[in-house]
Amino acid sequence: MIVSIVIMIFVILELFNVLALYFKPDFDKANAMGPFKQWKEYENEPIADLLHYMAYWVAGSKLIFIFLLLIIISFGTAELQIISLVGLVIAILSYFWKLSPLMHKMDKDGHIIPTGYSKTLDSMIIIFVASLSVAGLLQFFFYW
Repeated sequence: MIVSIVIMIFVILELFNVLALYFKPDFDKANAMGPFKQWKEYENEPIADLLHYMAYWVAGSKLIFIFLLLIIISFGTAELQIISLVGLVIAILSYFWKLSPLMHKMDKDGHIIPTGYSKTLDSMIIIFVASLSVAGLLQFFFYW
């Protein structure tokens, strides 16, 4: 039960990101493209189509995960939900392999508004991973 609630919160937040990326990609909230200075600088350049394509591709990929998670929390057993949670945590932690260093570099180089956004994003992701992990452990030890 607790895993379903935490995953549902994650799904709702990711859905806001998907909506922002599809319908208002220059939005500076919901982890859309607005904080990236290059997004605005290259809006009228030929590379803008590639940037939009990549933003839409990310949104589409997130939709796949959202629907899979909804199916898992709707029809999956408690065991499947916990196993899925482990996979979700590993997938989220992959952010720190390539994306986080790049975010910190762009932040340091002044390409992200507001300055320090990379640290905020790191903190948000750590909080989510911790929340998902605690939910999984609670369900494993108390409800399974």
